[in-house]
Amino acid sequence: ANPNSEDIWLAAVKLESENAEYERARRLLAKARASAPTPRVLMKSAKLEWALDNLDGAINLLKEALKTFETFEKLWMMKGQIEEQQGHLDKALETYNQGIRKCPNAIPLWRLLADLERRNAHITKARSVLEKARLKNPKNAELWLEAVRLEMKPGGVRDMAHTLMAKALQECPTSGLLWAEALFMEPRPQRKTKSVDALKKCEHDPHVLLAVSKLFWSEHKITKCRDWFNRTVKIDPDLGDSWAYFYKFELLNGTEEQQEDVKKRCIAAEPHHGEFWCKTSKHIKNWCLGVDQILVMVAKELPIPI
Repeated sequence: ANPNSEDIWLAAVKLESENAEYERARRLLAKARASAPTPRVLMKSAKLEWALDNLDGAINLLKEALKTFETFEKLWMMKGQIEEQQGHLDKALETYNQGIRKCPNAIPLWRLLADLERRNAHITKARSVLEKARLKNPKNAELWLEAVRLEMKPGGVRDMAHTLMAKALQECPTSGLLWAEALFMEPRPQRKTKSVDALKKCEHDPHVLLAVSKLFWSEHKITKCRDWFNRTVKIDPDLGDSWAYFYKFELLNGTEEQQEDVKKRCIAAEPHHGEFWCKTSKHIKNWCLGVDQILVMVAKELPIPI
C-alpha cells in the first residue's frame, strides 16, 4: 500500500479518534500533513482541533490550508463556523464573503452567509445574498427553499414566501424538497390536493413521501402513516430525517417492539443525509456519537406535524 495515500492516513486517524487516542490522532495527522498535504487531510486536522476545543489551532490550520486550496469550500465553511462560535461575527462574515467569491457554486456557503446576515437582523442583506446566489446557481432547489423560509421567519413577508414558492416550483418543477415544503404551507383543507400534485410530479422522491407520511400523522391516520413511513425509508434509507420522524411517530403511537424495530433498521442503514439529521450529526459537539444516539437526539427535537 502507498504510505502517502490519504485514505490510509485518514482511516488510521479515524480509528485512533474512535478509541479516544486523540494525541496519537494528532501525531498521525501531523505526519500526514508532511507527506500527503491534501485538502481533506488539512480539513480533518482542523476538525480534530475544533472537536477538542482548540479553536485557535483549528483556525491557524485552516488559514494555512486556504493559502493552497482556496477553492475547497469546506475549509471556508469550517473557518466561518468556528469564528461564529468564537463570537467573531465580522470575521465570519468576511470569511463567508471570501468563500463565495472563490467557490460561487458552494450552496452551503451562500446559506451560511445569508443565515448569519439574518441573525444579525439584516434581513434585506440576507435576501440580497440569496438573490445573488440564485443568479449564479440557477434552478437550485435548496437556494429557493432558503429564500422561501427566510420570508416565513420573524421579519420576513409571508405573502412573499408564497410568491417565491410559486416561482421556485416553476423553475424546479420536480424538486421533492420544494413540494414537501409547499405542502405544509397550504391551509389544512388544501393539503390533500397539494399532496396529489406533489406525488404526480415526483412520485418516488423521499422528501415528498416523508411529507405525505407527516400529513397522515397530522390527520391521526395511524396505520396509513406507518405504511407511508415504511415506504419512505425503503425508497431512500440514507435520509436520516425520515428515520427520525418515523422513530418519533412510533415513540408516540407504537409499541416498544415497533420503536426498537425502527431503531435497529436505522442503525443498519447508517443514514448520512437530511436537514435535521445533519444539523445534529455534523455538530462538532456530537462528533463521537453513533447512529443510535443521533436518532434519539434528532427525534427529540423534531416538531410533531400539525
